[in-house]
Amino acid sequence: MIKGILESVRSGELSTEEAYDKLKHLPFEEIGGFARFDSHRRLRTGFFEVIFGQGKSIEAIKEIAKSIVAKEEDLLITKTTEDVYLAIKDINERIKWHSEARAITLKQRGLKFTGNVLILTGGTGDIPIAEEARVTLEMMGIEANNAYDVGVAGIHRLFDQKESIEKADCIVVVAGMDGALASVVAGLVAVPVVAVPSRIGYGASFEGLAALLSMLNACAPGVACVNIDNGFGAGYLAGLIVKKCSAAES
Repeated sequence: MIKGILESVRSGELSTEEAYDKLKHLPFEEIGGFARFDSHRRLRTGFFEVIFGQGKSIEAIKEIAKSIVAKEEDLLITKTTEDVYLAIKDINERIKWHSEARAITLKQRGLKFTGNVLILTGGTGDIPIAEEARVTLEMMGIEANNAYDVGVAGIHRLFDQKESIEKADCIVVVAGMDGALASVVAGLVAVPVVAVPSRIGYGASFEGLAALLSMLNACAPGVACVNIDNGFGAGYLAGLIVKKCSAAES
């Protein structure tokens, strides 16, 4: 199919724009009867397909990863374990294990965008989710800075980050407990705030539900909330915002 499209472009039957549209919707690749790898997702959305590790067997993850790497595409596996890393690291010697983020990566494309995202956490327990967001942004080619453990229980710690906050093009806030940090930050800045509720907290936090509801009810405007512990989703959304701003400026 790809060859036919290219022949049509060469003969003048298709314009490059028409060919690009067709390539966006090429079939997926079936892998072992258990997965369908969307190898053209980057064409449609600007970002490659990511492997969500939770619930998948090591064998299944390895087969999907092999296909991704063979196509010289970037590899990102989220919500995974070191056992998975040890099982797949022989696919490519540059595959990396990010212990705090619980993620595996292999960067095969050198994309780089201007702009930066600042990642804040309410407490130290929120860092694994924040690191998942940071790794995601790194794979998108976007600079990510961080200031961890700056929650509202000691709000002077947040104010100490004034310079970093003012330089950010987008801010990711990860917080458990009452989730108040996102609203506080949004009241201080003129950029989008992506809020991530974490499941860190005592019993009445209901595994992150209390923080989720607090962030959804933020009184400060400019807050977008992703699901509980969804560091990848937060990093991805922040990355799209920064990429769009970067494209508009250029």
